[in-house]
This record gives sequence, C-alpha cells and structure tokens, in this order.
Amino acid sequence: MNENNQKTEHLGLSRLNFHHLHYFWRVAKVGHLSKVAAEMHVSQSALSAQIRQLEDRIGEPLFSREGRRLTLTDTGKLVYGYADRIFDLGTELMGRLNGQNPGQSKLRIGSVSTLSRNYQENWLRPLLSDPNLTLTLESGLLEGLLDRLMQHELDVVLANEAVPTSPDRPLHCRLLASQVMSVVGATDVWGKRTIKGPKDLQDVEIALPGPRHAVRAQFDALCVSAGVTPKVRAEVDDMAMLRLLTRDSGWLALLPEVVVQDELRNGQLKVVGALKELKERFYAITAPHRYQPQALRSLISTN
Repeated sequence: MNENNQKTEHLGLSRLNFHHLHYFWRVAKVGHLSKVAAEMHVSQSALSAQIRQLEDRIGEPLFSREGRRLTLTDTGKLVYGYADRIFDLGTELMGRLNGQNPGQSKLRIGSVSTLSRNYQENWLRPLLSDPNLTLTLESGLLEGLLDRLMQHELDVVLANEAVPTSPDRPLHCRLLASQVMSVVGATDVWGKRTIKGPKDLQDVEIALPGPRHAVRAQFDALCVSAGVTPKVRAEVDDMAMLRLLTRDSGWLALLPEVVVQDELRNGQLKVVGALKELKERFYAITAPHRYQPQALRSLISTN
C-alpha cells in the first residue's frame, strides 16, 4: 500500500458514505427533516437513521436537537462547508459532461463592512457577464468572515487591512490595489477651494471613516502631528452611507475616490485635496491548499 493509500485509509475516507453525506447536506440546507424526506422519497425515520450513521462514522454529532428544531453543531458547520463545496463541484462536473456545457459554478465572497462597494463591483465586473456563475456576496466583521473562510463557507474575503497567518489559521493575503485617501466635497459648496494638507483642516466640518477603518488611526495621528482639530460631524463605517453624507450634507469627507467615482464623474462632487500620506489598501484573503473556483483564480491572477 502506497503512502497516499495509507493516509486515506487512516482518515477513513474510503469508508465515508456520500449518500449519507448528501442526506445530511440537504437537511442542513433545507432545515427540515420532513421536507427533505419527501424530496428524497424516503421516510423521515430512514432519513434520520442515515444521518445518525454519518454522525457515528465521524464520531461527533452534527446537529443539536431541541424538539423538532435542528441546529448545526460546530462540527456540523465544518462538515456542511465541505459538503456544500463537494456537491457544488458535482453539479458543475455533470454540467460539463452534459453536452460540454461549462456547468453552473458558485463564487462565495465575503467583504468587510468598511470596504467600498464600488471597489468590490469593479473587481467583480469581469465576471458579471458569465451566465454560468452564481455570486454569493455578504458583508460583516473581519474576524467573523475569516472564521467562515476557514469553515469552507466562503471562497475569499475582501478586506482593507492585511491579516497575519499562523499555524492554527493559515491564510494567504494578496494585495490587490491601493488608493490615496482624498478629501471630497460637494462641488456647489466648495467651488474652487482646495485643501493642501492637514493644516487646512482646522475646524473644518468633515465626515470620517469610523474607528474600525484601517486608515482612521493614521488620519488622527496626522492631525495630531499637524496640530489641527477638524470638526468631526460623523464617523461612518459603511462607505455607502459616507458617500451619501458627502453628497447631501455639504461637509467634507475622507475616503478613497472609488467610493464616489460616479459623483466625481458627473461633477456632483469634487476632490478638494489628497492626503498622500494615507492610502487604503485592498486585499483578497484566501485559505491555502483549498480548491478555488476558476472564476476566483482568474480574478486574482489579473491583479
């Protein structure tokens, strides 16, 4: 027996019943035993027995049962993440084999809530015309997204800060782009006025990214160094909301130009100044040694 076969036998992969895994995956996805039993044309008791056999094989419960309610355990969430990818790939494979159709594939993307949605859309634009690709897009806090990445529930996390790797959480963090932070204001308010540097921000009304944003601490330090105190009117984590405030309030705002690219293009907003000391960086974070959808590989390779 060669080394690979020994490893497979040691892990028990040769005895993993994929019918049981499929039953588990459908119940976890649908959330109801009775609905899946009807879908699979089996009795509810037979379906429960199949899932119990999978739990026995794995050695841990996959669901916690409270009356009729089923909730995934931590192990269940891990197994579900793998199963979701396995059966997505199976669907894609059958699509390719059926008349050379490329098959329907899925790309699951998480982005931090402070990331510009314009940047995200620009990054995804090459994929938007692909009829065989389904995009799943969600946002949240970085740590929660990274946990989901490690649980195989996401393919990539887009962030505006680098993250360290460790033996317990191996990650690959790739720099996609960077952009100077600009001071932007309404054209009809600011006209030809400009901001040449931090010293010009004394008592100026401004909306800033919230304290969780990667460049906020750098901006505060820049102001302290210059001895100025802007009049902070809003602290906003969500870039879409910061864009709206910039457009409608008459205040200045600190943000990368990609956030307001449409308003700059139509002349509604203008760049009043640029703080070249500050840059927002955009990263794609993936888990190494994992299957990556072709769509993700093509996106990352072009950046």
